[in-house]
Parts: sequence; structure tokens; C-alpha cells
Amino acid sequence: MTDISPKVLEFLQNVHPYDSLPQDELVRVASCFSRSEVPAGTVIYSVGDPITGVYLVKSGTIEVTDTHGALVSMLSPRNSFGERGLMRDGLAVTTATTTSDAVILCLPADELRHLIANFPSFERFFSRGKSGAAARQNDLATLKVADLMARKPMSVTTSTTAQEAAQLMRQHRFSCVPVVEGETLVGIVTTRDLSGRVLAEGRPPETPVAEIMTPDPLALSPQSLGSDILHMMLENRIGHLPVVRDGKLLGMITQTDLTRFQAISSGQLVRDAAIADTFEALAQVTSRIPQLLVQLVGAHNAHEVVTRLITDIADTVTRRLLKLAEEKLGPPPAPYLWAACGSQGRQEQTGVSDQDNCIIIDDKVTPDDMAYFTDLARFVSDGLNAAGYFYCPGDMMATNPRWCQPVNVWRRYFRGWINSPSPEAQMLASVMFDLRPIGGQVSLFRDLQEETLAAASKNSIFVAHMVSNSVKHAPPLGLLRSFATIRSGEHKNHVDMKLGGVVPVTDLARVYALRGRISAANTRARLLAAEEQGIISVSGARDLVEAYDLIANLRLENQANLVRMGRKPDNFLAPSDLSDFERSHLRDAFVVVRTMQSAVGQLAGTLG
Repeated sequence: MTDISPKVLEFLQNVHPYDSLPQDELVRVASCFSRSEVPAGTVIYSVGDPITGVYLVKSGTIEVTDTHGALVSMLSPRNSFGERGLMRDGLAVTTATTTSDAVILCLPADELRHLIANFPSFERFFSRGKSGAAARQNDLATLKVADLMARKPMSVTTSTTAQEAAQLMRQHRFSCVPVVEGETLVGIVTTRDLSGRVLAEGRPPETPVAEIMTPDPLALSPQSLGSDILHMMLENRIGHLPVVRDGKLLGMITQTDLTRFQAISSGQLVRDAAIADTFEALAQVTSRIPQLLVQLVGAHNAHEVVTRLITDIADTVTRRLLKLAEEKLGPPPAPYLWAACGSQGRQEQTGVSDQDNCIIIDDKVTPDDMAYFTDLARFVSDGLNAAGYFYCPGDMMATNPRWCQPVNVWRRYFRGWINSPSPEAQMLASVMFDLRPIGGQVSLFRDLQEETLAAASKNSIFVAHMVSNSVKHAPPLGLLRSFATIRSGEHKNHVDMKLGGVVPVTDLARVYALRGRISAANTRARLLAAEEQGIISVSGARDLVEAYDLIANLRLENQANLVRMGRKPDNFLAPSDLSDFERSHLRDAFVVVRTMQSAVGQLAGTLG
């Protein structure tokens, strides 16, 4: 085994959590691994087989499937697998098969147990084999960035020389280093920058990093979901992301940090969408969303995680279509922003989604330029439709000239809706207050949003009309603790979990956001922000969030069940399919929503 340990040691130094071990322990552990060269198509183990150690992919790819043959994950170098079997009586709970020629390392089970018992990083890392909340807390999809990032990162200033930066990176084995002014992040320098912008261009070692850094790099907030890291890295083909709050550098996330925290199923779809070149290729990607929904719901992920991951795919598909459109039509004649509203805007897409979008264009645009944006809108909308995001029945799409306009026209729209809140204005405002930038120049929306929230919150008559509009969709409550189910047609004896369940809460959250000038579009984020600002009481917020969570989770579980039965997911649930316990709690949740509607309805009277 000693002949392979140096190569194994070198590999493990860049694999988490092994990279956290003291050097002498890492050397010892490296000597404990066995190494196998495995041809493509080899079954490493099947469901029910005994598992004698944890596997680590050194090269190649591994497909992991469940007992029904459904894809669970696609593994690549540095990914571990097999530990779930070790944590569950030593028997495999999945099947692992090589999809290419691979080199697999295996650490004996006793050695793994020793590491878990003696090193907290291993206990945290391999806790994904546990069930329930503990496992989900260590899943990339549910972890917050703050829990993953390296705290107190090394950094340099703009006056640091390229040579000094390179020495620092070599000393600490970093592939990048952030550049700060005070505590504010201003750029990032990578090994690629040093080779491509210093060595390749013949610059002297004394060159300040300010001249070679990537300024204003992509960054995440500490409250972002861990999955946001992976998706941003995959879509932008980068391996490192700074974490900032109010512009101040808090930490760094690199690919090494994500070794085991990879939501590989959703990440695979994001990656495939980011490189697709045709409508057909994008449709192949999105056709796998129903199965992803089943896997995510089956793993007991919270609804806000499931819908965020599914929405991430839609966002990537949209941005890919925008790029393909620009490649076909040429560069845009003026800056623009593609924005989504509806469920995509709120990051709440499920297995059932149409498209709701618009284009906001810089005021420099000329009448002759508008033909370009008409063609752009048609290309992207057609592509979304081909990918399964069907045309909006209400024509709330960028292909409608009304929703493809310069900033000044959008400003006039919002001003008119606020000052003259007719029924149509209320409806349009409700939709457009859920706008979220997807691709293009975000600044075109930022100022418009701030102005609109400020003006709307100050207009008590408009707020009163929006409050009245928010209580139009009532929860389906009947008499004597029963449900008011649909009485006839295809969905007889069912309740509409969207219009009767999710929409009433979404409407309430929008009103709270309007009153508090809350910029978030996501329903749950709005509710939590409203509680923080005191717009709703702590007890009211807690009850409404818990009610919303129950309704939204049951809606997703029902959709997943429909997919398992080979049917298309929809929003209609038969209460008779629920247990007595579930029916009781669902009704209680509807009661909470109706109570909160009554409370906000009384507010409308005082405002009007």
C-alpha cells in the first residue's frame, strides 16, 4: 500500500474533510486507502450488498440510483459515496455504477469510524447518513452560506504586488485571494490571473494587484442557500465566490468547500441548461424536473428549498435563452433587463409553471431599436414554452408590447396604478410587485423598485385597495370542520391548493411587503421580514409561517405523488387522500390564513 500512498496523500490534501486533518494523521490515513481501477459499466455495489468502507472518486464518474432505478446523484472526482450503508447496518441503500473508466479509493469502515469519533469535521461531513433534520442541516440545499464559508479569509490590498499575492497563495495553498480596501471587497485575484495577466503578458512581479484583479466579482450573502453557491459556480464556470454583507468581505467559498455539499441532481440540471445550444436540448433538461421534484420531496426537503432549486433551473434556462438570442440577433442596441414575476419571480416554482416575464429597457432606446427587443422577447418566450414553461394565459409576457418598455414607461405604469387603483390596476400591481431580475442590467430595476415601494407605501388609498384585493381568495373551509371542495368537473371533491392555499398567503405577504417597503419577492422571506419590522406580531407571524409551510409542503407532496403515479403534477388535492391527522392540521392552517385575512381586512377599513 506504501507505493500508492504518496499519490493518495497528494490527492487527499485537496479533498474535504481530509484536508482538515493534522499532517501526521493525514499521512497515516492515506496509507489506509485501497485503490481500484474500475472499467465503465461496473456495478460497485447494489442495494442490500454489504458495505465494508467509504468510497472516494479519484477520477471518472459514478451513477447512484435508488431501489427503483431512479437517479439519486451523479458523482465526480472528490465525491464520497457508500457511507449511508455504513450508517445503516452496513448494507447498501443505493446502487453505484461507473459511467466511465474510474479510479476509486476505499477507506475501511473502522478507519472511517475512528475519524468520525475523533475529528468533528468528519462527524459533520458524514452526518448525511443520518435521517431527519440532522441530515438536512448538512445538505448543501438547506445549509446557509454562513455555515460553509471559510471565516477570517486571507486578503490583500490593491497596492499588494502580484509577487506578494502569489507567495501568499502558495504559502496557504489558495487558488485565489480577495482584494479589499479596508473591509470592503473590491476584487479577486486567482492563479489564472497571475498566469494570464502577469506571466503571459510579461508584466513585472511588482505589478499591483489592482491592475490584474477581477474587479467587483460575483459574490453571495451569508444568508444565501448553499445551493446558490453551486449553481452560480456551474453557470459562470468559476471555482470561488466571496461572501459579503453590505459590501464587506466575510469569507470565501471554493469548490473544495463543496466536496460533499453538492446538490448534484439540481446542479446537474443547472449545468446542462447552462451549456444547452438548442430549444430541444433545454427541453431535455427541464423534462427531468418532475423526477427532481420527487427526489427532493422524498428527501423531506422543506418546500422553500424545493421551489428554490426548481426555480434556479428556470432562471438558468432563461439566461441561456437570452445568450442564445443575443448570439442570433447581435448585441442589444441598449441596456435591458429581463425580469420574471409570478412564481418564478418569487422563487416558488413547483412542478406546474407557466411563464410570467417582462423587459425593462434603458431610456436611451430609440423607436427603431424596439424591433430588436420584440425579436428577443419572442425568441426567449418561444424557448421557454418549448422547455415546458408555457405561454401565460393572461399574456403577462415580454412578447406583449405593453410589457416590453423603457424605464420611463414602467415608472409611469407604477405611478398610474398607485394613483388610480382600479380593479385592473390592483391586479397588475399585484403581479408586478413580484418582479425579480433574471438577466441583464439589474440597476434598471433597482431604482424603479425603490421608488415604487416608497410611493406605494405612502398612499393609504392604494394600500387599502391592495389589502382588499388580498382577501379575494378565501381558504376552502366548510362547516363542521370540513373542507369546501370543488363540487363538479374533473376535480370534484378536491381543493385547489394553489388558489385556496398558497395564493391567499402570497397575497397577504405582498401587502406586508408593501407596508414595510420590503424588497424581497419570496413569500416566506416577506413574512419573516414583516415580523422583524413589527408589521405583524411575533405570534401572528409564527402561526402564518407555520400554516404556509404546512400548506406548501402538502401541495408539493401531492404533486410528487402524482408524478410517481405517472401523471402530470397539478394543484388539486383530495382531502380524503390525507390521514385524519393531516386533514385536521390542514384545516387548522386554513383557519389561521382566514384569521389573518380578517385582521388585514380590518386594516383596509381604517386606511380607506
